[in-house]
Amino acid sequence: MGDRQHVRPSKTGLPIDARGIVGNMKTTALISIEGVVDFMCFPRIDSPTIFAGLLDAEHGGAFGIRPMCDEFNVKQMYIPETNILLTRFMTPEGVCELLDLMPVQGDTGGEASGDVAENHESLPNCLVRLVRMAHGTMSLRMHCAPRFDYARAAHRAVVPDEGAVEFTPEDDGMALQLQSGVPLAVEDGCARAEFELHHGESAWFVLGSAEELRGRRLDCDRVYADTTRFWQSWASHSTYRGRYREVVMRSALTLKLMSSSEHGAIVAAPTFGLAEALDGSRRWDYRFAWIRDAAFSVYALLRLGYTSEARHFIRWIAARSQRCDSDGSLHVMYAVDGERAPEEIELDTLTGDRQGGPLIGNGARDQIQLDVYGALLDALYLYNKYGSAVPYEGWRHVTRTVDYVVEHWREPDQGIWELRNGARPLLHSRLMCWVALDRAIRLADKRSLPAPFSKWFEVRDEIYRDIHENFWNEELQSFVQTPDSATLDAAALMMPLVRFIGPTDPRFLGTLDAIGRELRVDPLIFRYTRGSELDGLPGIEGGFSACSFWYAEALARAGRVDEGRLVFDKMLEYANHLGLFSEEVATTGEALGNFPQALTHLALISAAYQLDRSLDKVHVPWT
Repeated sequence: MGDRQHVRPSKTGLPIDARGIVGNMKTTALISIEGVVDFMCFPRIDSPTIFAGLLDAEHGGAFGIRPMCDEFNVKQMYIPETNILLTRFMTPEGVCELLDLMPVQGDTGGEASGDVAENHESLPNCLVRLVRMAHGTMSLRMHCAPRFDYARAAHRAVVPDEGAVEFTPEDDGMALQLQSGVPLAVEDGCARAEFELHHGESAWFVLGSAEELRGRRLDCDRVYADTTRFWQSWASHSTYRGRYREVVMRSALTLKLMSSSEHGAIVAAPTFGLAEALDGSRRWDYRFAWIRDAAFSVYALLRLGYTSEARHFIRWIAARSQRCDSDGSLHVMYAVDGERAPEEIELDTLTGDRQGGPLIGNGARDQIQLDVYGALLDALYLYNKYGSAVPYEGWRHVTRTVDYVVEHWREPDQGIWELRNGARPLLHSRLMCWVALDRAIRLADKRSLPAPFSKWFEVRDEIYRDIHENFWNEELQSFVQTPDSATLDAAALMMPLVRFIGPTDPRFLGTLDAIGRELRVDPLIFRYTRGSELDGLPGIEGGFSACSFWYAEALARAGRVDEGRLVFDKMLEYANHLGLFSEEVATTGEALGNFPQALTHLALISAAYQLDRSLDKVHVPWT
């Protein structure tokens, strides 16, 4: 990925992307370049926070390990092809390494098994922090200050035995235990330690469920070795050997962290409350699994050779289809365990220096978003193409959902961008309704499944004509977001990617040019024609990172490979020092929105794959 400027510690705070992420396919933790765990939900990725200093440094809680001196340099990297984060502190007196990980173990097998839970049930769900002195001498300070239930619940801290502190919330929630190889003290509900290490010496800290950790001591060196082995074995099963391997594998490893080993779901992001606008507005909760991301996830996983992960995710998707409403309709998003996402509420804690608190839950759960049906059918079609056939009972549920699309495709909805100021007929939703019918027809035909072909063909063709006749703006020479409007929508970049239109069709080339003129700022692509009146929300959002990678891929597919490559390479420079991407990027370069975002990394993988093919001059006819 080349050399990047590393972020130096600052008393004025850090940008949101000055962090790495670790996890165990149950939950994740964000660790700043200053060695501070300042965002962590526990015990699950969509559970309440125990650390949320990223949102509110004063009240959110944090778990920090850092030198006691004021002046030091710091570098941060991942142990190669793992999700183990290495933070290196450097002073004139010494060099200290901080290794952060969540234990996983087991044989990944020939397919890099997605069913990891069976392999590491014996390991506690915990965060391990190893401190090693690589050179010289250094004095360090540790502080662990959890804040339970989004900083809404008070707690007490006690020392049950030597080398341990237990934190128990007053609301009878899950207690945490911090174990350490150095003496711990308790002060104001926090655990603290000061210690000095010399060359070759080390210290360790383990934080997890008190119930799991009581009376147990992990061999942290062995845990580190096993976890390293797991991740490097998993990474070795990737079939991608293209010119972008480093960024593609970092994206794949990041997506793996956002997946559930127990359920198979992949969340949109591990965070909530990170603003999409520089004024601090647009702060949503993305710790849920969107049906929309299904096709992107399955496509990316299959392209990289991770068929087991794709199968695991498909099982999760199929279970949602089986539990659809009596009319075949689906929810927009789900909690990790497949239950309905919680209602959206505003926290009165974690406000930081803002007037209002962040949102948890997501109000979009109650929206109508017709594009999710195309995502569902595309995922099922892709997996059927590369994996197993849809079983009889599953096909019955699928046909019910397709029949729902047949009856409702003309209706207005809130669409892919989850507009909060009313429903309207949207290009991308119509496009994905077409995908739902098209993939259902292909699937039924390929597997000789029973289906009302005549009706499905009729509706598919009707949607095709509707898009061309009502969403085409002759003056702009572009497809537009809504009928008879001049509003451009970057979601139109998906049209050739889902094979609705050829990538060199004159109408798509016109759309590509219009998006490049009106929605582009350097490599950044905005989601739609800017203006708060369009979505009814305050603040000016940044360029949407996934759209920029869609744009790069569309250029490559259209034969404008050099342009696409330049956009792609420019976008890579908006990754943080570890290769992680936020949801959006301001025109001034700041990372915006929840971090890291799955959709961005999925779009990166897809664009890299296409650019490799185009640059290698492999001609694959469009079908």
